[in-house]
Parts: sequence; C-alpha cells; structure tokens
Amino acid sequence: MEIDVLGPPYERHTIDLGSDDEGAVIATLVRRRADRPTRRAVLYVHGFVDYFFQTHLADFFVERGWDFYALDLRKYGRSLLPHQTPNFARSLTDYYPELDEAARIIRAVDGHNQMLVCGHSTGGLITSLWAHSRQGRGLVDGLFLNSPFFDFKLPWLVKRPLMAALVGVNGRTPYRKIPTSSPGFYGKSLHTDHRGEWTYDLAWKPITGFPVTAGWLNAIRRGQQRLRAGLGIDAPIMVACSTRTYRGRVWSEDVRLSDVVLDVDHIVRWAPRLGPRVTIARFDGGVHDLTLSGPEVRAEVFRELARWVDAFVPPPGTPEIDVPRAPEDKTDDKSQATA
Repeated sequence: MEIDVLGPPYERHTIDLGSDDEGAVIATLVRRRADRPTRRAVLYVHGFVDYFFQTHLADFFVERGWDFYALDLRKYGRSLLPHQTPNFARSLTDYYPELDEAARIIRAVDGHNQMLVCGHSTGGLITSLWAHSRQGRGLVDGLFLNSPFFDFKLPWLVKRPLMAALVGVNGRTPYRKIPTSSPGFYGKSLHTDHRGEWTYDLAWKPITGFPVTAGWLNAIRRGQQRLRAGLGIDAPIMVACSTRTYRGRVWSEDVRLSDVVLDVDHIVRWAPRLGPRVTIARFDGGVHDLTLSGPEVRAEVFRELARWVDAFVPPPGTPEIDVPRAPEDKTDDKSQATA
C-alpha cells in the first residue's frame, strides 16, 4: 500500500478491475490500522456523489480496536479516472468485484476473522444486495446502514411513470443525462466554503452533484426492486436514519436537521425486507449522512452504534448467553402417581 491523500496513517491500495466500454477501471481500498494488532475490521462504502473523507468515523472504530477500511467504488472519488463518466454503472452488480476483492484482502491477506460492513445511502443499497448474494460464506458479520437508498424521494404518481419510461431509454442510451435541478442545499449545509463544518474535495463531491445518467438510474431502480422483494441477509443489521425529511424548495435552517436527499419514511418502510435481524434507529436532527450531523446528534449516533456493535457484533469467541429453560411442568406426573 501507498500513503493516501489523507496522509498518514491512511494508506491506499489500487484494485485493478480491467476495462469496460470507457476504458481502464479501478477501485481504491483505503486502510487505517488500529494502534494494536486486531483481527476485527470495518469496511465502509460511500454514497452517490461521494467518497471516503469521514476520518472521524475511522477514529471511532480505531479507538474501539478495529482496523478501518474504506472502498472508493469504481468511477468515484480516488477511483475516478479522466476518461470516465462520474459515478456511472449499468447494474449494481458491477460493484461486486471490488467488494469481493476488498473482503479478500481484509480476511485472507490482512488476516481478519471478523468484518463489519458500513454502507451509506447508495452504498447501503449496494452492500445490502452484495451481502445477500454472498450469504452463507461467512464474509459479513454485521451490516450498519446509514440512511440507505431504498427508494426515490418522489411521489408514487410521479415515480411510477418516470421509472417505466426510463427502462426503454436505458437500453438504447445508458449514458444519456437525465435533467435534474438541484439547488445544492445538502452540499452547502456540509462544506466549509458555504454553511458547513466539513472540508472535502469538491472535484470528487461537487456541491450540486454530477449529472444523473439513465443507466445509473435504471440500475438503482432494479436494485431497489430486488430489495423490496425481500432479501435474506444472514447477519445482524442496523438501519439508521433521521426522523425528518426536508421537502422545501428554498433554504431553511431545517436543512441542517433533516434528510434532504431521501424520504426517511421509505427507509423505515423497507428496512424489514433486508433479513430476519434488523434494528431500526432514528435520530432527531440527523442529516442524510448521519455521521455529518451536528455535534450532539452525531455523538448520539456513535453512542447508539457502539451499543449495537457490542450487542450484535461482539468479538469472535465471546461466550453465548445461556437462555434459561422453562421449568418442567410435573402436573401430569403427579396426577398419574396419585391415580
């Protein structure tokens, strides 16, 4: 590995993914080791128009004794090459090779025997589908989904005909740009150049985002349909989101206290379709990336995440809790003896 753009102690490894119709393709795995050797690891996967820069998330896990890894998917952030369409994909399964390779490096190469996967927004949808497709292999020990992209923030009467129309468009012109109008409220609420407290590379995460393509939109649509049909992820899952959705068309301070990107009621509605062990946690005042919320809210997010990890993803070898058996009912025996 070489030194990452974040500087020491962050390292990065380039994953060669061959080529597609645009040319060479890579993904980038970022690593930060804990202070002491550990066999527990976290794999973080970012959202749409995003990349890994949330070093305070790495701090949280490293301080608790986990090695931290983050994957910049193909055509995102560190992995975006000059000849590529930013964030483009024809199918969410396109991302499985880099997820498989990241898991191989974490487990087989670096020797970890436990892996917690954290997915934000689009990364939450992708990692859910991937974890389902890899069930039974012992790859994923837990899944933390931070405002996962389970549905589009559109009214049903608008969403259904729009998505149906895009199905035909995708096959013919997947790179066609879909007209959108984003005022950039979310980006402005985050970045220090505007109204926020975070500094990140605006070339990789622009305030108003990258153009949305028909191919990517249809890939998301098909992935969401698969999830809503029901998955069988064989690991405990925590789904976290805000309590509020922002629907305004002008700036308001509520932008700082709500999910501007997704409808949080959609997240809660579809979360039970992931598998049999799903915990839902909602945070009042949380923004779309809960870890970028205001100080008090994100502290609450981390406290709840710590409690969930301790309860559902304990260190390997932790003794299982003995469940007391119900006392035997000897009524029949006594009645038979008396008779």
